[in-house]
Amino acid sequence: MTVKDVTTLLESLAPLAQAEDFDNVGLLVGSNDMAVSGVLVTLDTLENVVDEAIANNCNLIVSFHPIIFKGLKKLNGATYVERVVMKAIKNDIAIYSMHTALDNSPNGVNAKICEVLGIQNPGILIPKRATVKKLTTYVPKEAAASLKEALFAAGAGNMGNYSHCSFTTEGVGSFRANEAANPTKGEIGQTHYEEEARVNMIFSSTMEGAVLAALFKNHPYEAVAYEVLTLENNDAHIGMGMVGDLKDPMEGLAFLKLLKVRMQAQGIRYSGNANRPVQRIAVLGGSGAFAIGAAKAAGADVLVTSDIKYHEYYQEEGKMLIADIGHYETEQFTKNLLVDYLTKKMPNFAVRLSESKTNPINYL
Repeated sequence: MTVKDVTTLLESLAPLAQAEDFDNVGLLVGSNDMAVSGVLVTLDTLENVVDEAIANNCNLIVSFHPIIFKGLKKLNGATYVERVVMKAIKNDIAIYSMHTALDNSPNGVNAKICEVLGIQNPGILIPKRATVKKLTTYVPKEAAASLKEALFAAGAGNMGNYSHCSFTTEGVGSFRANEAANPTKGEIGQTHYEEEARVNMIFSSTMEGAVLAALFKNHPYEAVAYEVLTLENNDAHIGMGMVGDLKDPMEGLAFLKLLKVRMQAQGIRYSGNANRPVQRIAVLGGSGAFAIGAAKAAGADVLVTSDIKYHEYYQEEGKMLIADIGHYETEQFTKNLLVDYLTKKMPNFAVRLSESKTNPINYL
């Protein structure tokens, strides 16, 4: 297998187009065409992780966090980032990062937290905006059905649990072909009127390339009339954080103790009344202060996240618990998720879970 073969599988789980604009995801070091001898999955790519990859003959590191986040202006080993990149290049090791693409995935970071905590029926806490696009095209009536089937096969027309969604109206289109044209319908130099179907269907922004390729391949006209619009709709199936319910209510303090054990937290910083019962739980892996308002709006009794600042704890305003369990702790099981996923997709290929310590925080 090549690096591209592996990363294509990963992008089925977490398309890079789902990543936030500020992020740096994808293949950061290495070539797509390189043959892969083994895959090492880690949360962070540090020097000890690269050493582990070398020792285990893994020349592709799949990392959650990107080792290159801002632009590198030099490579002389002065920083840990430069040393990692230099060592990876020297040893022909590719590095691929997923980060917020996996954060926004419905089967990614936050789904794994929900699984570990036993949260049932989780849904997206903060739906991602502007991920839905609408295609409009005009096609001869007799060709509309076959064109729609080709677009459906390319990924268009999916809405949540529904597929093959479209809307079609009929009318009369007109055009005149000049001398350089090769018209499917009509004659050169004459205005032609054709009974046409106007076809509308939506698709995920991650599928735009495939959908347009199918449109151009299967549309009968030489010049395809079409438009693509980005919609402002929230996508209920993609976004940051998740919210769901425990099977049964429990006392807040008892939940915090359960949370500490299940998430292997060294400590929990929390605000709010822990003596009240809780059942509805919001989670957001990594730094999640921006989700406090959304968690309250979703009726959450607890928000589980990390990196909360002093004054941000006040924002719960007596309505819920805010539980900060640590950045690493919220994301640590992401490695297991990716190893399980790749092992199922490549059952006869070497996929290893990194054993290197990458959490920079220690506790007394």
